[in-house]
Amino acid sequence: MAAVMNPGAATDALLVAKEVSRRFGGLKAVDGVSLTLERGSLHAVIGTNGAGKSTLINLLSGEIPPSEGRVLLMGQDATGWSQPRRARAGLGRSYQRNTIFVNFTVRENCRLAAQSRWQRAWDWWTPAQRCASSQAAAEEALRKAGLTAQAGRIAGALSHGQKRQLEIAMCLATAPKVLLLDEPLAGMGAEETERMLALLGELKSEHAILLVEHDMDAVFRVADRITVMVNGRVIASDTPAAVRSNREVQIAYLGESH
Repeated sequence: MAAVMNPGAATDALLVAKEVSRRFGGLKAVDGVSLTLERGSLHAVIGTNGAGKSTLINLLSGEIPPSEGRVLLMGQDATGWSQPRRARAGLGRSYQRNTIFVNFTVRENCRLAAQSRWQRAWDWWTPAQRCASSQAAAEEALRKAGLTAQAGRIAGALSHGQKRQLEIAMCLATAPKVLLLDEPLAGMGAEETERMLALLGELKSEHAILLVEHDMDAVFRVADRITVMVNGRVIASDTPAAVRSNREVQIAYLGESH
């Protein structure tokens, strides 16, 4: 585990979970998980259904509080921070299900996301859609996500893969430093998967990325580090090569053929 830095200190460790746990009654959905997300690295979390992966993302994003442990964001103790405060501090996340505004254009979806970061409550006489900062952030997010050509389309008319790209673009419009992505490849065909993996590769240089994903071929292609969860606990956390050869992982999750 990397040492916790002072808020102003230079570090590539942007988000750190320290022995984080979450109980739901008698069930311990996440049990003492520690991990570090670093700028320039994609950290994948894998495990069977019910392993605690989505609960872990909810803990890191501030959607639910931990029962035990701490979460540090940009060197600051963010354990008690709300989800909006963590978002303002530079944390973005996507969900398993699409959360776009299907009746709005692609550009408007991104502008609305950007507006949550660049709020101008004092400037009540200027229409929100004319906010130059939000517009610029939206256009840049669309460019990074490869959706500039689709900007004027109604979001509901996009393909499944493009909708997933739009969700990431909406995250990018809030200027995050950390991205928590919950199954962004779910339901994609081969061509859409390739586009998404290329996008993740491009985003990695400027962000710390946590990826929860069931597509093992994709995970082992794109991840720099993989954490394997079983019943809420981490059984391995290492490079893809080391995880692939880990006997406990083979038995518990990957299967004998890997």
